[in-house]
Amino acid sequence: MGLSNDEIAFYDSLETNESAARELEDDALKAIARELVNNLKANLKVDWTHRESVRAQIRLAIKRILKKYKYPPDLEQKAIKTVIEQAEELYGEWMLNYM
Repeated sequence: MGLSNDEIAFYDSLETNESAARELEDDALKAIARELVNNLKANLKVDWTHRESVRAQIRLAIKRILKKYKYPPDLEQKAIKTVIEQAEELYGEWMLNYM
């Protein structure tokens, strides 16, 4: 697929929304996954997993990315929640590689 393991995790999460799988092309879902991973990794400097104000900024960034690619709004909130959960699982590993 041309995606890293991290990107595949987000791609799989986004693809589970039937509307997204139906309305968006595979390339759009890949682009969303790539941009999400890049954006989340760019914010590793701050421990956003424990600070609500930073989490709110992360949620807004995710929402902007989804809107940019016209991700179907019917399950947007679920997608944001899923992306945050995925990122929390990967956060520790990313921090190890970041340092």
